[in-house]
Amino acid sequence: MTGHNTKWRVVRFLKLVLLGLLLILLILLFVGAVRTFTLEVNAGLQLAQWEKTANISAHISKQERAVLLANFKEAIRIPTVSFSGSEQNTSALREFDQLLRKVFPTVFSSSLVKHEVVAHYSHLFTVLGTEPELVPYMLLAHIDVVPANEADGWEAPPFSAKELNGFIYGRGTIDNKQSVMGILQALEYLLQRGYVPQRGFYIGLGHDEEVSGINGAVNIVKLLKSRGVKLQYVLDEGLAVLDGIINGLKGPAALIGVSEKGSATVKLSVSMKPGHSSLPPRESSIGILAAAVTRLEEYPMPRLFGYGPERATFEHLAHKFDLPLRFIMSNLWLFTPLLSRYVNEVVELIESTIADERVKIELVSGFDPLPISSYTEQSFGFQIIKKTLLDMFPQLTVAPGICVGNTDSRHYTDLTKDIYRFAPTWFKPGDTERFHGINERMSPKNYEELVAFYFQLFQNCDIRNLPTPHESQHEL
Repeated sequence: MTGHNTKWRVVRFLKLVLLGLLLILLILLFVGAVRTFTLEVNAGLQLAQWEKTANISAHISKQERAVLLANFKEAIRIPTVSFSGSEQNTSALREFDQLLRKVFPTVFSSSLVKHEVVAHYSHLFTVLGTEPELVPYMLLAHIDVVPANEADGWEAPPFSAKELNGFIYGRGTIDNKQSVMGILQALEYLLQRGYVPQRGFYIGLGHDEEVSGINGAVNIVKLLKSRGVKLQYVLDEGLAVLDGIINGLKGPAALIGVSEKGSATVKLSVSMKPGHSSLPPRESSIGILAAAVTRLEEYPMPRLFGYGPERATFEHLAHKFDLPLRFIMSNLWLFTPLLSRYVNEVVELIESTIADERVKIELVSGFDPLPISSYTEQSFGFQIIKKTLLDMFPQLTVAPGICVGNTDSRHYTDLTKDIYRFAPTWFKPGDTERFHGINERMSPKNYEELVAFYFQLFQNCDIRNLPTPHESQHEL
């Protein structure tokens, strides 16, 4: 009887465990279902009452349209190439300086704008605001471009700015002269229309971003730090509007970079005893090194997905997916572990992958991922950028993201805690390959939109405070 009772107790215990697990599963499914059909993180400030700003019309006349496109094309034709940290086309950089002064005369002559040349070729513009108690912000862009050779397969010469099939072709059209020219063109139009900002701001144009910004951005930051400048936020290049690129997503999405990936340059070397070529060893130093590189290619870095901004990206986009992806992306708390990675971990991973003590591994240079900028409903910079986008493109879904490249903005972390990486450049399938690749291009319409975006952004930044989030006004 004792054995029978024990067996019964075990069975009853297992039933209770199974019932408990079933109950937990039902609760998780219920919570998940509720989140799936109610999660809409983009609703927030769209329904709130915003302060009124100057609201100068962004209408661009036919004549202005012709001029702004001509200015943009002229900028593309100047080959401001950075070949390396020690080799740049300095004559082209000087020519670009003259172009800016010629096509933006109001910017360079206005009493509201102070212009300084930094490190010979970079530019710093200080725009005074009428209310100095408002913390200023800063827009960044870079003048230099990576090399381009027509023989690589360009449909139009890379420094021709030729219009072909509805696009302007040329190196720098999307990286990053569209922002250089778009920012200054927008400011030129605003000043011509009598605009006087309430909140002051800065514009920084680096000349060596493609080779790490050591002379341009670094010296601009030193200058601002010497003056005790603190910034509300910084907006640089980085992510864009993705249309048809994210599989399963309905409609275009604007991803605003709130961090950048880290970087590591690693040196692999093998040293062996010297010997005569007539009696080669079974394994040569070149063979050992080649095998190490092959193992790294066969076992690439793992793709880690955690609870950082990459999770927020999909939560912001979740409502634009169909089931079952919508369920998964609305409930990443249930489907992903908390993971993070740093530069030293990358070196350790390389060592474990190569697994050959004859291969010496040295970290030549590197830095950890950048701090994560805020993207809540009370994050001034993020919400101003978001509002500007949604006013122009109400069909967009706006989400935070991680910038996979590194920008000049990484040098500005001492001046602000909020750095955003975005320009309203529209990318369709195949366009991402144009970055640093062949057939870089931008449509005239998209460039006009870019000018209009900065035109509105300057004005939207003049508010004192963000409105109270809509949800907090209507709590259940």
